[in-house]
Amino acid sequence: MDLTLDGKVALVTGASKGIGKAIATIYAENGAKVMLSSRKQDALEAAAAEIDGETAVFAAHAGKPEEAAACVAATVERFGGVDILVNNAATNPYMGRAIDIDLPRYDKTFEVNLRGALVWTQEAWRTTMQERGGTVVNIASVGGMTFGGLIGIYDNTKAALIHLTRHLATELGPQVRVNAIAPGLVKTDMARALWEPAGDAIAKMWPLKRLGEPLDIANAALFLASDLSSWITGHVRVVDGGLLVAGTPGGG
Repeated sequence: MDLTLDGKVALVTGASKGIGKAIATIYAENGAKVMLSSRKQDALEAAAAEIDGETAVFAAHAGKPEEAAACVAATVERFGGVDILVNNAATNPYMGRAIDIDLPRYDKTFEVNLRGALVWTQEAWRTTMQERGGTVVNIASVGGMTFGGLIGIYDNTKAALIHLTRHLATELGPQVRVNAIAPGLVKTDMARALWEPAGDAIAKMWPLKRLGEPLDIANAALFLASDLSSWITGHVRVVDGGLLVAGTPGGG
């Protein structure tokens, strides 16, 4: 048993940049055939061009069920199945007090971050994983384990995603393992408002004294997709540089 993904097919949402791209890259480098998905075709093609391995791309909005179904079907047609699903796509259209959010932005956040993860998992399960088996990796956040700050609605979706991860693990075993990763503050475009300009100063209060990089999360995703984690399901792997134990706010 090792970390290689030889012979596996992976589908990664939100894969054109940041954490999703890093996960797609490390999966391909370790032998998986990888379908990259996000909303923009040109960004997907640019990302895939930088990856050393067998890849394909399919533009889809993570919050639209019909597009999720089309992407899963395209992955099965291209590569023969789906062994690994990474629900990484997320949105955060609102920063501010949770009490003040308007319902359209509230609904959008839950549509993509929580309902989207369920829909993509349903499609993978019904189309291929129920018979073939596989593993699902949900990208949550340490924000789903804490309170306060300016992204409380986003954090609510991640808390719910953590709960959904554990619940699906009880339903889909033994065919499918379902786990999550809870990143701390990672240097991505999406989290830029949280780490610029003071993020590095905040990180000095953490045990590991630095902000996260997308590769830090991708390494954990590789472990959870590999046979080395074959007896792990319903687990939330925190990758945060010590943020939680330091008691410092700043999930992303």
